[in-house]
Amino acid sequence: MSARPLRGATRLLGAAVIAMALAHGAPLRAAAADAPAHEQDATALAKETQNPVANLISVPFQNNFNFNAGSKNRMVWFMNVEPVIPIPLNEDWNLITRTIVPIINEPSLFPGMDGAFGMGDINPSVFLSPASDEHLVWGVGVTTTLPTATVNQLSSGQWSMGPTAVGVWKDGPWVVGALANQQWSMVGWKGDYNHLLVQPFVNYNLSDGWYLVSAPIITGDFATGGGNHWTVPVGGGVGKVWRIGKVGLPLNTQIVPFYNAVTPDFGPDWQLRFQFAFLFPR
Repeated sequence: MSARPLRGATRLLGAAVIAMALAHGAPLRAAAADAPAHEQDATALAKETQNPVANLISVPFQNNFNFNAGSKNRMVWFMNVEPVIPIPLNEDWNLITRTIVPIINEPSLFPGMDGAFGMGDINPSVFLSPASDEHLVWGVGVTTTLPTATVNQLSSGQWSMGPTAVGVWKDGPWVVGALANQQWSMVGWKGDYNHLLVQPFVNYNLSDGWYLVSAPIITGDFATGGGNHWTVPVGGGVGKVWRIGKVGLPLNTQIVPFYNAVTPDFGPDWQLRFQFAFLFPR
């Protein structure tokens, strides 16, 4: 694995994110107790969306642009559609379902390699979580990967399974925590699958639904050889919860650039994540 030098484009993109926040008047302070009711509502919704096991139905569309991948320095785009549905079991416990459906566009990255576009492997997860909304929230469960890709090139070719867990700490404007899972291959037609994912997240909530966010997805692919296991992004950005349409449907948006401080050989240098999520409060 190799550490890549920070490119000028990353710095420019970070400046653009800050400029966007300033242009929209995002105040760099927590929402005051006497703020208007609509501002408090937007900020409360923003905090809920930052909790992976909140009692809130959400449908995120997470667009990821990965730049300078392969020997041809191409861009790989994938969009994760991630519906999150909480199911109350009783007054004390919730069952949280989170399913990731990836749509992938992978161009030819190396000489002699074909490009591919289609749906990737579906990844459903289930968490058992206490229903109480305290400062510290947690969930534990099981995650699986199903080899459902419409193009063989985009599939792991394995039925995989493993444990998953999430912990969230909330205090004032802060929502901090981490989600992690580890999967091993069970049966399939390609090589072994041994994959770790850790997503730490730090959110600082401002007023009127604005927030600052860093949520890099750190992965370790231990089925690969040559020490090319880790991808470690570093970055941060800005988000906001809006009300759209006559019914005021909540929409959460965020844009976050990441520099890949550690990446496998021929892995992308940096990433841009643009996400929007439809929210359905209970």
